[in-house]
Amino acid sequence: MAAWRPIQVTMTSARAFGLLLVAFCCLPCLAENRHILTSETNTDLVGSNSSTYISREETLIDIAVRHQLGYNMIRSANPDVDAWLPDDGSKVLLPFSVILPDAPRKGIVINTAEMRLYFYHRDEQNHNTVTVYPISVGRRDWATPLTETRITLRVEQPSWYPPESIRAEHAARGDLLPKVVPAGPDNPLGDYLLALDVPSYFIHGTNKRFGIGMQVTHGCIRMYPEHIEELYNLAPVNTPVTIVNQPYKIGWKDEKLYLEVHHPLELDGVVQEENRTGVVDKLTSMLEKQPEVLIDWNRVDIAITKATGMPALVGIQPHSLSDFEYYRNHIRSDHSNRPDMIE
Repeated sequence: MAAWRPIQVTMTSARAFGLLLVAFCCLPCLAENRHILTSETNTDLVGSNSSTYISREETLIDIAVRHQLGYNMIRSANPDVDAWLPDDGSKVLLPFSVILPDAPRKGIVINTAEMRLYFYHRDEQNHNTVTVYPISVGRRDWATPLTETRITLRVEQPSWYPPESIRAEHAARGDLLPKVVPAGPDNPLGDYLLALDVPSYFIHGTNKRFGIGMQVTHGCIRMYPEHIEELYNLAPVNTPVTIVNQPYKIGWKDEKLYLEVHHPLELDGVVQEENRTGVVDKLTSMLEKQPEVLIDWNRVDIAITKATGMPALVGIQPHSLSDFEYYRNHIRSDHSNRPDMIE
């Protein structure tokens, strides 16, 4: 019988294993943002939150990139965690739970306020599915247009032809852009591009992963490289695209009413108090049609004030006295819990 021999690990093999481990850990988490929609579920809320812990020298942006979330999502969901110098071992909430936007559930729906793209499609098993992606949108002076449009062109390895306005802007900073930026690592469009039926506006990838979830583009929709590659392969020409701006969303799941509030985009000039008015008006209008719904207005106020970008339980549709008693004892009288953590 052969004797056991210790395995000799060379520096080369150790380095190769380390690179393999890093590559494995950085594989896109596409399944976590894909959700099957069925007539039986009849829900406006999909996904579930999870959490992780910050390692030494990591920032919230690192966490966002590692889990392929937008920086805005991570920041809003973790207001008590320092974005740049978090304590080692800090727990970070990963906000994967969302309320679907108030828009037709077909093709691509982009909600600029939350910086997410929703793609409604059929999966490999022919299920009605929605896949949710974080995005970047137009900055204050280059707002992403709100419109109903469609995909007109799909381009792999696109070249970038920067408009004169963008070239002039860069030139003012001493950064001279060529008339054409060829495909490659220096191209800000990334490896894939979906052109919209709105001149000069695209959904595209990026060569700067750390900008997702920020208002940093010239109006285009920017995605993680893995996400745009998947969307490129799934969304054909003529896919409808609806772009909305909904800083607050209301939806039902299991006869419970949820409210999701985001900070308004900088370009809007909208203060949170206007958000409050819009939410109250929408809930009041709903009550006129469904007077039996019980709403905890204190929870509504907390959700608006905190604006965590995560669904918060704010009401219920009771069908019996026992339901009403549960609501009164567990929801209306209890304001100690963070609303975004209630299930």
